[in-house]
Amino acid sequence: MAEKDILKYSYTFKLKSGLEKTFVVSVDKSSLSIIYKNNGSFPEWTKLQNFKCSHCELDPKIHEYCPLAINLVDIIQTFQEYNSFDEAEITVETENRNYSKTTSIQSGVSSMLGIRMVTSGCPVMGKLKPLIPTHLPFASLEETEMRVLSSYLLAQYVKWKRGGEADWEMTNLINIYEDIRILNHNVSKKIADLEKKDVSINSLIVLNNFADYVTFTLDEKMLDDFETQFKEFM
Repeated sequence: MAEKDILKYSYTFKLKSGLEKTFVVSVDKSSLSIIYKNNGSFPEWTKLQNFKCSHCELDPKIHEYCPLAINLVDIIQTFQEYNSFDEAEITVETENRNYSKTTSIQSGVSSMLGIRMVTSGCPVMGKLKPLIPTHLPFASLEETEMRVLSSYLLAQYVKWKRGGEADWEMTNLINIYEDIRILNHNVSKKIADLEKKDVSINSLIVLNNFADYVTFTLDEKMLDDFETQFKEFM
């Protein structure tokens, strides 16, 4: 595949212990699916029959491994000896710009999982593929909320212009994030006994907090704050 057809994200972690590890995530621009460099063997725990969520649509007879689980293997192996709040110098290289921040391992892993989980082939997380091209490392809840809501509403506008029925109340978005909340809870439980410490599970908790936050925002319809922010557009 030509380089112009690939979205590439490079996450480099430099720890005080001397560990330096780079994770490169390559995504097909057309399908917004992760590009696997090899299909080697994976641990037994990553098999779909062992890792399947209650609302998963995948059939273990067709899919031997959970696509999300196999994207967690190297992260767990790399950071299992560290605590989630251990400090790291993290650099993220993308096509258009680079980002650098000294922060917790948890923060960097959480940001990277946001790409890996969505592009992995998991049908639940795959609903967030439209956000991948505008991925923002180390984003705050407010920044991610803005990307999610604006992207979803833009999609509804396009659907409406094409003659479809738009979901202006964002009901389906609420359902998407409820499914993500259930998935994150399941994944956290599944990997809890695989780790000596808590890096990956805490990173999933960060993502889960955002899933709850978006649902709360939509349910409460915090229109007053948005009205103040967007008054020049109204």
